[in-house]
Amino acid sequence: MNTPHRLPAIATYRDGLAVAMRSALTDHPNTILIGQGVCDFKGIFGTTTNLRTEFPGRVIETPLSEDAVTGICVGAALTGLYPINTHIRADFGLLAMNQLINMAAKYRYMFGGLFRVPMLVRMVIGRSWGQGAQHSQSLQSLFAHIPGLLVLMPSTPDAIVQSYAHAVAHHKGPVIVFEHRLMYDLAFDTSNRPPVENPLASRLAREGSDVTIVATSIMVLEALRAASYLADFGIECEVIDLHNISNPDRALIMSSVAKTGRLLVADTSWLAYGVAAEVCRIVAETDPSVLKAPVVNLGMAAAPCPTAKALEDIYYPDLHRTIDAVARLVRGKIEHGVIIPQHKAMTDFYKSFKGPF
Repeated sequence: MNTPHRLPAIATYRDGLAVAMRSALTDHPNTILIGQGVCDFKGIFGTTTNLRTEFPGRVIETPLSEDAVTGICVGAALTGLYPINTHIRADFGLLAMNQLINMAAKYRYMFGGLFRVPMLVRMVIGRSWGQGAQHSQSLQSLFAHIPGLLVLMPSTPDAIVQSYAHAVAHHKGPVIVFEHRLMYDLAFDTSNRPPVENPLASRLAREGSDVTIVATSIMVLEALRAASYLADFGIECEVIDLHNISNPDRALIMSSVAKTGRLLVADTSWLAYGVAAEVCRIVAETDPSVLKAPVVNLGMAAAPCPTAKALEDIYYPDLHRTIDAVARLVRGKIEHGVIIPQHKAMTDFYKSFKGPF
């Protein structure tokens, strides 16, 4: 890392998180970093390493008490501090629901805007085989359902640095970010990416003419891989990185679907009452006549995540299923003429299993 505020030309997802944490502590003396594992030698998968030494008294380890710690963060935010609370699994955020939903999200509404609760809550999506039903959930739509909570799912290290810095400096309410640990070791070319006008907005990741793919988190990368592959078969995909789950860019989505006439939504969670359903609602309420075919959605199977790798491999959507689904949507038939690549588990492509954490 070059400076606390800059990424190297080639940076990993982990680099983006480490830069964002160090920058927040450097630029804002009222920022504290608090949570289970922030002071551990592994430092939340390498994203908070050595920060306790660099910022003594502002990086605070906690016991297994998510509800109490979140309450401490709410109180700290109300008195002028900016807490960054980390959860090494998004599932652990369920233990803090009362504080996040009944307290943090509602203060400015209940007190006429006199009280604000600016804070950042990091939740790691724990997928990587062996995590099982209680350590691998992707709960973004659950939190995005609540007015007063801003929910982000960054898919690149530069999106992390830009959106976290903007949130800490300017957003006067609670922000929840979901980080997918399968991406931590992935390297990205950040050298030619211009800064976005609004770091908290959805963004166009790839232009295309035949189908719109709206995706979240790691499914943005899967969509881009699928788009690159399908281009060789004459199918041009436009890919939208939803990024902001609680306030997606309606105009961007509608202008893209109006151009392509086809929509596929690829999310990291269950489909029922989720992000995919919300994107479909946007199109249905705005102008369903732009669609040339019914919408296709990809997400997790409607069951808790299995622990066995063989079962988990068929539980999640992957490149194989994404390419086939897009080809069927565009060509309108099963015999679409696209050679589907051999099935390869997402965990095999992005991250080899190295243990339970």
